[in-house]
Parts: sequence; C-alpha cells; structure tokens
Amino acid sequence: QVQLVESGGGLVQAGGSLRLSCAASGRTFGTVAMGWFRQAPGKERELVAAISWSGGHTDYSDSVKVRFTISRDNVKNTVSLQMNSLKPEDTAVYYCAAGSRTYSLMRYEYDYWGQGTQVTVSS
Repeated sequence: QVQLVESGGGLVQAGGSLRLSCAASGRTFGTVAMGWFRQAPGKERELVAAISWSGGHTDYSDSVKVRFTISRDNVKNTVSLQMNSLKPEDTAVYYCAAGSRTYSLMRYEYDYWGQGTQVTVSS
C-alpha cells in the first residue's frame, strides 16, 4: 500500500511558477509509475504528467508540455511537478497518484491518491 501527501500549491500570477511535491510511504514506491492529475471545477480529472518507475520515461498532456516537468527521487520517495509559465487555465486541484504498473497513462491504473492541493493562477 502507498500513502501520498502533496504540498506546494497556492496562488500565483499568470506567468509565474510553482513546484508541487508528493511524499510517498510504502515499500512499492520505487517499482510503480507515478502521476500528477488535476481537476478543475465542473471538469473531469485529467492526467497532467506521468513518470515511469525508474524515472526514465515521462509523458505530458499537450496543454502542459514544455511548461511542466515531472521528476522523482526513489531514495527519498518523492515525486515533484515543476510548473512554469502558469496560465489561468492551469487552475485546478492537483493530485499525486501511484500506479499499479511500472508505467501508465491510464487513470484507472492508478490505485492510490493523495488528498490534492489547490493551484490558483490569477490573470
């Protein structure tokens, strides 16, 4: 089992940056995919970025490609999301999630979720 706790959300002006962090507990952290998802009011939860168990493979949604970077530290059991050039449309609750496989882009393959952290980007 994996427990996840996010931090780093907040209010930022458009064009600014934020770094989200997720601390994980559980013996399987270093063997599974990790992802960052977000959910805006009235919208479905969507995958923003995913990283493979080793960190060797990453993927991003088209809307955040180039601006966001996902990374992980399997010694410290953390996964981070560096968000640059933020836009008002990035406003959402961001969730860290742990997958059931070594790499996945499918929401249904993520079994463990954090409580979420709010990111608000003002124009």
